[in-house]
Amino acid sequence: MRWLIVTADDFGITSGMNRGIIQAHREGILTSTSLMVDRPACEEAAALGREWTTLSVGIHLELDPNDAGRVPAELERQFARFRELAGTAPTHADSHHDVHYDPRVLPHVLAWCGRIGVPVRGHSRARHFSKFYGQWGGETHLEQIGVESLLRMFDTEVREGVTELNCHPGYVEPGFPSSYAAEREEELRTLCDTQVRHAILEKGIRLIGFREMSSLASATAARDHGHADAGVAAPGISDQGIEAHGVGVRGIGAPGVGKAAR
Repeated sequence: MRWLIVTADDFGITSGMNRGIIQAHREGILTSTSLMVDRPACEEAAALGREWTTLSVGIHLELDPNDAGRVPAELERQFARFRELAGTAPTHADSHHDVHYDPRVLPHVLAWCGRIGVPVRGHSRARHFSKFYGQWGGETHLEQIGVESLLRMFDTEVREGVTELNCHPGYVEPGFPSSYAAEREEELRTLCDTQVRHAILEKGIRLIGFREMSSLASATAARDHGHADAGVAAPGISDQGIEAHGVGVRGIGAPGVGKAAR
């Protein structure tokens, strides 16, 4: 079985990013996102995360490898801030500009997340790939994040087991603090494209979030111990709930699917 987690970075950086991320979840193939706890729209993002219960929300750490001595304190502060905002622990952890891969930072992140049982990008059972990105050498290449490119990636990058694709969908507002701008709206269009949604179904790829990945581990353990018929269901998007992630064969999922009951 091929399982795919589609994670949006930069949740909370601006309201436009928040809006795009929720749209990519509601109408497209996005299953997870990562919250930046110190950015201007973080409170709005956390509220949206609580509302859209089908969206796995992790933490997008901002750490300085040149001040590695402060990393443990920053981890403690940012995780505490996440819990304050979201009311729960993050489903996963990654970092802005992938700084957690820096050898001055990585041991601290792995130790901290290991203690609290939070999977870290590139160091969990989910194989991570980052080719869905619209810049090379500082130049824009929208073809890399177009529909045809993503369809090819489903064949070349999504292998047996769990794969994580990270992305940066959103709406860019005036004064947006990043050179990766127009690319975000192109990513959003691609993630919500009808061809992409149908390809997920046709290729037998099962969309999950990081929350479901934990359940998958439990189901696998039960199977390996001879308890496959003990009522442990494989996680993912059921036929009845498939539109909760926007990939229903009838097109875009109805607004409101996946929201918390009010």
